[in-house]
Amino acid sequence: MENTKALIQQLKSLDCSKMFNDDFLLTWEKNDDEIRATFAVADILRGLREKNISSRIFDSGLAISLFRDNSTRTRFSFASAANLLGLEVQDFEEGKSQVAHGETVRETANMISFMADVVGIRDDMYIGKGNAYMREFSQYVKEGNEEGVLEQRPTLVNLQCDIDHPTQSMSDMLHIINHFGGVDKLKGKKIAMTWAYSPSYGKPLSVPQGVIGLMTRFGMDVVLAHPKGYEVLPEVEAGAAKNAAAAGGKFSKTNSMAEAFVDADIVYPKSWAPFAAMEKRTNLYGEGDTDGIKALEKVLLAQNAEHTDWECTEDLMKTTKDGKALYMHCLPADITGVSCKKGEVEASVFDRYRVPLYKEASYKPYIIAAMIFLSKVKNPAAVLEDMLNKKPLRFLG
Repeated sequence: MENTKALIQQLKSLDCSKMFNDDFLLTWEKNDDEIRATFAVADILRGLREKNISSRIFDSGLAISLFRDNSTRTRFSFASAANLLGLEVQDFEEGKSQVAHGETVRETANMISFMADVVGIRDDMYIGKGNAYMREFSQYVKEGNEEGVLEQRPTLVNLQCDIDHPTQSMSDMLHIINHFGGVDKLKGKKIAMTWAYSPSYGKPLSVPQGVIGLMTRFGMDVVLAHPKGYEVLPEVEAGAAKNAAAAGGKFSKTNSMAEAFVDADIVYPKSWAPFAAMEKRTNLYGEGDTDGIKALEKVLLAQNAEHTDWECTEDLMKTTKDGKALYMHCLPADITGVSCKKGEVEASVFDRYRVPLYKEASYKPYIIAAMIFLSKVKNPAAVLEDMLNKKPLRFLG
C-alpha cells in the first residue's frame, strides 16, 4: 500500500480542479497536471481493488454507453469502470430507439440522461462527425441541467471518435510508464507508431493520432511511419511537433517501417485508413451512395495490397533496441496465419508479447474510471485517502 499512499501524495500536488464537472474528449485539451492526475487516480484505483478495498463513490445512478461502432475491450472497460465506482450500465442502442423516427440529438441526450452520471460515446467511423456529435451531445445535457430538466450534468467520456481515442492512448501510456518504471524514465525513449498491412479497410485514424498527440508530451522520440498516401490529420501532426518541442523530445515522420524500427524502445504497428479516403467515405455515406462506397472499398483494398511488406516481423524486431522493443497494439491485431493470411504482425511476435498486450489492455477500465472520478469528485486526493484509511471491503467472502 506504500505505492498507493505515495500516489495520493503525488495527486495532492497536481492541479486537476478544472476537471471537476467537465468532459474528457481529447487528451490535448487537458494540461500536464490533469493528464498526470488521471494516471495517478487510475493506479490508485487499481491498487485499492487489488487490496479488496471498495472504491464506490455512487450509491446509485446510470452510466450510459452509446456505441456507434463495434467494440469489445472499450465496451467492457467502460462497464467495468462504471461498476467499480458504483454505477449501473445501460446500453443505448439507436436501432431500438426513436432516432429512426426523427428523434433529435437534443432530445436523445436529455431523454437518456435523467438519472445518468456519465455517458460514454464511441463514434469513430466518419471524419468530421464523431467528435462534433459528442460536443453537440455535451452541450445539450449541459443545457438540460441548467434548464432544470436534468438534476445533474452527466460527464461525457470519449470512447473513441474520428480524431482521438483518449481511453486507448492513456491506457497505452500508463502501460509504458509502469513498464519502464516511471515517467522520469521515458525521456529519449523511442516509440515507432507505424502503419501495418491489413486485409481490411476503413480502420480509424484515431489510434495513431491519439498516440502521437499524447506520447510527444513526455520527452520521447516519437516516429510516425506510413506509406505515402496514409497521412493522418495535419493539425494532429502539428500538435505533436509542438508537444515534442515543449517537452524536449522529438517528433519525426518517415515512409519506411524499417527505419522507424531501428533502435526503437517501443513499436506500435497498426493499420489505419488514409485520411483523404476516410473523408471521401464520409461524404459518400452522407449522400447515400452505396455504389460509390463499394467502389471506394475496392480501391482502398487494392491500395493496401501494395504494402503487404509493412508487417511486424521477427527480423524487424531484431533491429530494435537490443532486439527487445516493447510490442504494443490496441487489439484485435491482424495476425499472419492466424486471423488472416497476411497481416500486421507475425504470429511468433504476437505470441511472445501476448501477456504484455493483455496487461496493456487491462489499464483501460482504470483509466476510464479515473476520468469519471476526477469529473465527479471535487477533492479526489481526500476521498481516495479516506477510502484507504477506512478500507471498506469490496468482497466480504
